[in-house]
Amino acid sequence: MSHVQAAPAAHAASNHTQIFHHSKHKTFNMNLILCPHPGCSRTFKNRSGLTQHRHAIHGFSFEMRKEREAPPHELHPANPNEPPTIGARDDMGPWDNGDIEMDYQPVGDETEGGVSSGTYRDYHQQLDGHICNEAGDFIPPEAPPPPYSSRAPDDWTPYRNRLEFETAEFLYSKVQMSAGNIDKLMNLWGRTLEKHDDAPPFTDHRNLYSTIDDTPVGDVLWKSFSMKYNANDDDSSGSAPWMGKTYTAWFRDPHTVIHNMLANPDFKDEMDYIPYREFNGDGDNAKRQWHNMMSGNWAWDQADEIAKDPCSHGATFIPIILGSDKMTVSVATGQNDYYPLYASIGNVHNNVRRAHRNAVAIVGFLAIPKMTKKYAEDPHFRKFKKQLFHSSLSKILSSLKPAMSVPEVVRFRDGHFRRVIYGLGPYIADYPEQSVLACVVYNWCAKCFAFPDDLDGLNGGLRGRETTDTLCEEFDYGMLWEEWGIISDLVPFTNDFPRADISELLSPDLLHQIIKGTFKDHLVTWVEQYLLQEHGKMRAKEILDDIDRRIAAAPSFAGLRRFPEGCGFSQWTGDDSKALMKVYLPAIEGHVPRDVVRCFRAFLEFCYIVCQDIITEDTLEKLLNTLQRFHQYWQIFQDTGVRSNFSLPRQHSLNHYILLIHMFGAPNGLCSSIMESKHIKAVKEPWRWSSKFNTLGQMLLTNQRLDKIAVSQVDFTARKMLNSCAVSHLERSRARNIRALAVEMDIPDLPQLVRLFLYDQLLADDSRNSDDVPLSACPRFEGPIKIFNSAAATFFAPSDPSGIGGMRREHIRAVPSWRRGPPRYNTVFINTGSEDSINRMEVGRVLCFFSFCHSSETFPCTLIHWFKCINNEPDTDTGLWMLSVIHLDTIICASHLLPIFGDGFIGDHVAFHNSLDSFAGFYVNKFVDHNSFEIAS
Repeated sequence: MSHVQAAPAAHAASNHTQIFHHSKHKTFNMNLILCPHPGCSRTFKNRSGLTQHRHAIHGFSFEMRKEREAPPHELHPANPNEPPTIGARDDMGPWDNGDIEMDYQPVGDETEGGVSSGTYRDYHQQLDGHICNEAGDFIPPEAPPPPYSSRAPDDWTPYRNRLEFETAEFLYSKVQMSAGNIDKLMNLWGRTLEKHDDAPPFTDHRNLYSTIDDTPVGDVLWKSFSMKYNANDDDSSGSAPWMGKTYTAWFRDPHTVIHNMLANPDFKDEMDYIPYREFNGDGDNAKRQWHNMMSGNWAWDQADEIAKDPCSHGATFIPIILGSDKMTVSVATGQNDYYPLYASIGNVHNNVRRAHRNAVAIVGFLAIPKMTKKYAEDPHFRKFKKQLFHSSLSKILSSLKPAMSVPEVVRFRDGHFRRVIYGLGPYIADYPEQSVLACVVYNWCAKCFAFPDDLDGLNGGLRGRETTDTLCEEFDYGMLWEEWGIISDLVPFTNDFPRADISELLSPDLLHQIIKGTFKDHLVTWVEQYLLQEHGKMRAKEILDDIDRRIAAAPSFAGLRRFPEGCGFSQWTGDDSKALMKVYLPAIEGHVPRDVVRCFRAFLEFCYIVCQDIITEDTLEKLLNTLQRFHQYWQIFQDTGVRSNFSLPRQHSLNHYILLIHMFGAPNGLCSSIMESKHIKAVKEPWRWSSKFNTLGQMLLTNQRLDKIAVSQVDFTARKMLNSCAVSHLERSRARNIRALAVEMDIPDLPQLVRLFLYDQLLADDSRNSDDVPLSACPRFEGPIKIFNSAAATFFAPSDPSGIGGMRREHIRAVPSWRRGPPRYNTVFINTGSEDSINRMEVGRVLCFFSFCHSSETFPCTLIHWFKCINNEPDTDTGLWMLSVIHLDTIICASHLLPIFGDGFIGDHVAFHNSLDSFAGFYVNKFVDHNSFEIAS
């Protein structure tokens, strides 16, 4: 697309009036579109809303081409004067009337089947996931699978029809309606149907609950077991109250839960059956790369070990991923602590596990022994709590143990049967729990023997089961505790299972080790301590207030959490820390030494590199380089007296990330944020629904019902019973002409700029363009136009939250009033091919999206206010690109600019909506998301 010259940004918010007409009552429309994606039950009033949802949530319908072309034909309506509109949300305000589709082409190689061109795989030869029949006899690879279900295509059991199921799913799962409100709704519904001699789907909440309970599929019942302290004869601790108590753990059979996961058709084409090694390039130039868990060395090594038994050949290896995280749901109503245990399988792709699509299931609630302060620090009680934890895990997982040595036959989501062998896989946990799992003394590293007072030095060799057993044979309890950090009288649960070593299985944890640990708890706190130490209490508070104002002034960006009052609040979540990382670096520049800025830059680059979806050998070299720079520049905190040493277990864990990537693939598929997100549905919401009396039993029943609804949804979808229904299409239009737009935007020469644009689109060739001809030679246009308040760009960004195949959908806004507030004009990356730019892309600010029809062809256009690069290289301290203001071309995706604040304080008038108009220079914020990091690095 050629460019239309932009007026200064200040003209973008010109005021004008628009009149709206709306009636008090609307006609009820029963023709809603149901999303056809397996497992999704969202409905929409029109196809535009469905299209937006499919792109945003499921990454549906995209093409990847090396050259930029017009949007796919099916995205255009029949009338070329009416480009596609995507349904606006109710909270968007009167200016937000929809999106225009953009066809963004990803930079880099094309992909096919999730593997980029030039990429090949070596698959394991013995454990090759061969299909078999129900008896376990291998069958030809081309043999068709048996029918998915013997049930009739109209069998809604236990529901009578589709309406009953959708009502149950909506009331119980979506809106989580209380029992009393369900009764009232059914009463009102029944009264409207009484005159038709009909009845609502359910009589009351009891009828609804009992119907869900009768679901014949996905029924995994909760069980319990109890344990108590078994005193030894030489126990000198006496008789404490905790010794006589019984502690109960609740669990669901993980064996059945894993079977349900493997048979879930929602994971179609997103599961690996065979361990593999992936390479990119040809011949001697081929380099290894790591992606999903089955691409790591650990899965391959496990397959080698299993394959020593010839009876296992042809089987499928199923790694069992575990995770646990003790949590508190409410302090106000008492210390309500719960200890959920989650399970997943390493075969599903990382993006599926991150998207919480039933690939992570709760399998237990562990017991939490509590005692008065008198006994809380008793070493015998502390030891008992830890051993109770390990014994509970061993008991819960015991049903999987037989098939860890002898293959069993299991049906998979593609309909085929396979012989499977299980194995304990990575365990996701925060550091305190890692120390309990590894049976090591607190403050020691759970992965290596580095001394706790020298964790910033070289590590002391990796821990392992054989090494630990040998040391326990050679040294006494005291020596093991003091010199090796081993608690020798604890037995890890992994010792009860074949091929399992807990020291090896502890996974990386991006959330607690990097985002909340190193960044928020350490670096941000050290900056505050430095300012306090350097400037005194009052001056430090003034500087921190200015940093808060700078953070609050960050312009809007899709998915970016705002801090309207800065970062001075006490209750921090992982999402808060992630959002602060994106805007913190320019905010502290000028208030802290340059080495502090460089330390933050090195750490942020480490974080964004390690979070990538695919990590190559070249990526690992960059990762090592950023880690070395981080360790070089963190010395500033020691030189200024903020820190005496850096012996911090969470920061020390960064040294193990390269090894863990080799073992388990990209770390973004094994992060505790996956469990914390699962807490909401599995623990927090069921707790809120409960009566707050004997809550655990109610929570277990709620989880069981939610699982039954989810399994029914998958079952009905697989049997094609939840296809889209007929729809009435709602059109939304907002007609204007080019001269009216020129007046609105205060750009008198806009009609002339459109004429130049049309010349470049229709008549230009290699010898000349619109710069070489007079205006009289350019086509005229005086017809109607359509204005759009946002554009939707779809692009390949697998490292960011994305849909199927790594496709991400992003909305770029250009509205005079965002949600009835200040204007919002986003900035974008534009593919110009210029050498004097950011990797051949420039940055501009979108003032308007519009389209028009000329000569039976529709032209989607963008009015751009350009920014000009100051330098051809990133800033040496921050690593960000520096810009100052100027003018339009081809949009790639949204960009994010942060002002160059300098070393002075900013005014109170500067806010997020006017910061782009208040400064002359900006950084291109490559830390706003992973896609921007790859573009601007």
